[in-house]
Amino acid sequence: MNDIRHWVEQSPYTRALGVEAVRIESDSARLALPFRDENSNPGQALHGGCAASLAVVGGQCVTRAALGADSGPWRTAALQVNYLAAAMGEDVYAEARLLRKGKALCFAVVDVFTEADKPIAQATTLVSALHGAVACSGPPASGDDGAADPGPLGPHVVKAPYMAARGIRIENMTAGKSRVVLPHRDANLDTPGGIHEGALLALLDTTGAMAAWAETGPGAFRASTPALQAQILSAPGAQDLIAYGQVEHRDESMFWSAVEVAGRQDGKIIARGTVVYRIVT
Repeated sequence: MNDIRHWVEQSPYTRALGVEAVRIESDSARLALPFRDENSNPGQALHGGCAASLAVVGGQCVTRAALGADSGPWRTAALQVNYLAAAMGEDVYAEARLLRKGKALCFAVVDVFTEADKPIAQATTLVSALHGAVACSGPPASGDDGAADPGPLGPHVVKAPYMAARGIRIENMTAGKSRVVLPHRDANLDTPGGIHEGALLALLDTTGAMAAWAETGPGAFRASTPALQAQILSAPGAQDLIAYGQVEHRDESMFWSAVEVAGRQDGKIIARGTVVYRIVT
């Protein structure tokens, strides 16, 4: 358990967030994330990437504890996050529970909540233990048409505390499409040296949201991510990540954005998913 605790608290990305391992057992784990302004959106609302990060860390904690240290490396093959409410300038916690253990796959549910027990998010994770094997690289990314217009919102969005701390860059936000870059830098890394799954999911979430904003343009709107689904295909490696988003469907205030996350240098897909985003007046 000490190895798992060290991974949780000392990986560069989770250390930058301030994640604490309160309890790790063979079938459950409890994490804490004290409030830090640099983990927030404007108005001290916890960034959705932080809740997703707690989900993947919690799912991996119970998988590593259940299958043992020799079962690694590990990958979150599939994830579903439902965002239930906003955490505003307050500490949050995550409780992960093992649902089923196989020889190489573990299913877990992770609840994220405030100190007052207000539910913030609920996630289900499927974590794959590779037992020493090396994951195959993903297929080539589809990419986009190369447009380079961050629009009127792009330069302002990246100044939000969480986005600025990650060094996220918005290269394009036009006509329902987005292209966003996450640099390979210390505050985004996992212990082995690649980008942390939590930071990767924050990039996926952001890219889907930016595609929706690229459809509407700026205005007096309220917006949030109600749900996110993602699959991580391979380890990121030591490279920047680039994500391509596109609105595939819109129904009034609801947007469904498909996102591919690829290595900036090799162009291979690292993860893909769908971001359900809502923009209302």
